[in-house]
Amino acid sequence: MRLAIFDLDNTLLNGDSDHAWGEFLCRRGIVDEAEYRAANDRFYQQYQQGTLDIHEFLNFALRPLANHTDEQLAAWHAEFMHSCIEPMMLPQAQALLEEHRARGDYLLIITATNSFVTAPIAERLGVDALLATEPERIGDRFTGRVAGTPCFQGGKVKRLEAWLGETGYSLEGSSFYSDSHNDLPLLEQVDHPVAVNPDSALERVARERNWPILDLRN
Repeated sequence: MRLAIFDLDNTLLNGDSDHAWGEFLCRRGIVDEAEYRAANDRFYQQYQQGTLDIHEFLNFALRPLANHTDEQLAAWHAEFMHSCIEPMMLPQAQALLEEHRARGDYLLIITATNSFVTAPIAERLGVDALLATEPERIGDRFTGRVAGTPCFQGGKVKRLEAWLGETGYSLEGSSFYSDSHNDLPLLEQVDHPVAVNPDSALERVARERNWPILDLRN
């Protein structure tokens, strides 16, 4: 089976689930709205610019998980899925997934956004597997820290290489779809890199290298 690998935010979704989760926390009064929104927006801008310190961001983004029970977090996430994620779903993205599924490809989402946020989204999209940044857990609670290598920039390559070693899959004939220049390390590893509604930096590289450029929003 060939691997069809997909970034999630601004690729399969018309928006960023990580930033949207922060906005949801602000609107629900779960965090201090003014302070949290300012930091959330600042980190998102740094991500777009390619200057994000992923560990600094994760110390911020994972902290709210440590302050609440699994039951409460699950209830909030169900509300988040309905109010925030469903409106981000792209029919063209779901058609692309179905196209690869019909070919017999193995569908893998690989995302920097943590697995608490993204696992239900991956399940909703019906993919075969998810590689995401993992929040640390001790016992039955999140700690607010990251476990292992964040699934970001070159970390996506490391996490994927480890997954390939565990599963026996290979990158032969593989595709990777992404919107972000942050994913260039992984785009350069696959046989068929595809830029999806790319940011300006990725679009420039894609045109220089004659990579396909796909629009899933129109």
